[in-house]
Amino acid sequence: MARETEFTYDTITPAARRHIRVFQLHQFLDRFAMGLTVAVVALALTDRGMDLFQISLLFGVYSLTTMAMELPFGGLADRIGRKPVFLAAVVASLMSLALFLSTSNFAVLAASFGCIGFGRALRSGTLDAWFVETFRAAAPQVDVQPALAMAQWANAMGLALGAVLGGLLPDLMRATGGGFGISIYDVSYAASFAVMLIVLVYTMLAIHEAPRPLSARALGQGIGSLPSVMAEAGLLAVRHPSLSMLLAALALFLMATNPVEVIWPTYAKPMLDAGYANSMIGGLTAVYFFSVAFGASLAARISRLFKRRHAVTLAALFTALAAVQLALALQGGIVGFVVVFVVFAILLGASETPASSILHGCVEDRQRSTLLSLRSLIQQLGAAVGLVLAGAIAEGSSTTVAWSVGAVCLLVAAVLCVVLARRLAAGTR
Repeated sequence: MARETEFTYDTITPAARRHIRVFQLHQFLDRFAMGLTVAVVALALTDRGMDLFQISLLFGVYSLTTMAMELPFGGLADRIGRKPVFLAAVVASLMSLALFLSTSNFAVLAASFGCIGFGRALRSGTLDAWFVETFRAAAPQVDVQPALAMAQWANAMGLALGAVLGGLLPDLMRATGGGFGISIYDVSYAASFAVMLIVLVYTMLAIHEAPRPLSARALGQGIGSLPSVMAEAGLLAVRHPSLSMLLAALALFLMATNPVEVIWPTYAKPMLDAGYANSMIGGLTAVYFFSVAFGASLAARISRLFKRRHAVTLAALFTALAAVQLALALQGGIVGFVVVFVVFAILLGASETPASSILHGCVEDRQRSTLLSLRSLIQQLGAAVGLVLAGAIAEGSSTTVAWSVGAVCLLVAAVLCVVLARRLAAGTR
């Protein structure tokens, strides 16, 4: 890979600075809309009469839909353009929210969660690829990692603020919602629908992409070529050991950390007074997203400590995460748990963009969306396997043991990143 110059916000071109601001606002709004429902989704489903098994099935519908559609839609974005595919993702999100608000029927709710997965698959590898390509055109040979970190910060801040407001709205609007005979949690979903409409309009007006053929014939050709696009993406990963190592490390990373992100409320709740446990969990959810955002804002500084050697940075972060995850598993009091949990979230936020920078350096523009979707697919598979294993271990032994096993996976991922760093330093792909 050609050596890149260091990013400084004051010296990049005005076009590059404007590009970053446009994408930051876009990411904030999109994730803010999602965050509005994050804090209340389980409560909203329970309020609709769903039991825990039905709730798990609904999330299973989401996961299966996302994994099934991930690669095909990444390839489609490479063929017909990132913007139209993202706009389709927003429409899918609006459909999901509308279905959710309209029913308490399990089958219709399953369709809603299927739309969420459909939208997630459409989103993956679309505007991220557009952002990198347009930034590189505006600031050639400049390290893109700090720009990605700025976008990641806006992303996490949107989720955090959305989670805060989404948790507050049901209580603030309880009297009004009850008066209309609707679930109080529907207020958060209605707010998400309104913000998603803003995202739709903002994307149409502010995101500029060179038009690609979008006729029915072009769309048909794009869909028809997807098997070859997917096969080519898979072959690219196999033929380039550096890319394969990165994807394997990321799979292990999600195997280890995703169970913590999902299970932590059940681990922390017994440490809290029953009278305010649910409110405290909601507050900690927002703190988690804020901490991820803070970690993302530190990513560029951390990268400079390691002389912008992104694989070395990733190895150090994974090693630190392994130690912190082990410490988290050993906490027995809420104060210690919160402190370690915040550090865990900061490291998670800081680890996102070094991996993205390596990936973007390994692929060409024509396959960028496809490879981003391949990355997302592999990470989701790792996360799913990690959840199953962690659940089985926690059920048979304890959550402490399950998270400790995850820490070992993080150490293996760190070793892979060390090997990857040596390959990249030697100029080997």
